[in-house]
Amino acid sequence: MRRILIVFILLFFYSSQVFSQTTEDTIKTTISSMFAAIRNSDPYSLARLFADSAILQTIARDKDGNTLIKTDKVTSFALLVSQMPKNMADERISFDVIRIDGPLAMVWTPYKFYWNNQLNHCGVNSFQLVRAGRGWKIQYMIDTRRTYGCQ
Repeated sequence: MRRILIVFILLFFYSSQVFSQTTEDTIKTTISSMFAAIRNSDPYSLARLFADSAILQTIARDKDGNTLIKTDKVTSFALLVSQMPKNMADERISFDVIRIDGPLAMVWTPYKFYWNNQLNHCGVNSFQLVRAGRGWKIQYMIDTRRTYGCQ
């Protein structure tokens, strides 16, 4: 009887470890869901991933090479996504760095952006996420964009 109990406890412990998601996994899921919503031209799924006061920014260069910071609202971003044909925009990321402190997470994701299956540009996304209730919400997103070194 004791052996059966020990086996049951070990199986329970092992199965809960195998099927449970880590905090990093849930953060990755939130960010990956954002890019899936973009690919699917789904503004509703996209908007629900952001906090109400989210800030979206892009670092770009003007024609003279000066650094510019462009700020957008989630509603403007969602509208843009709604107007794109499905599967036209495909941003392929890799998760480089994830740092977590309680309800705050920072994520660094190098990416390549494809438009109509053609490499358009590349860069890095930097996300700040906040654990809100049962899930993570994107509070801040900023990215770089370049057309060189994108092999």
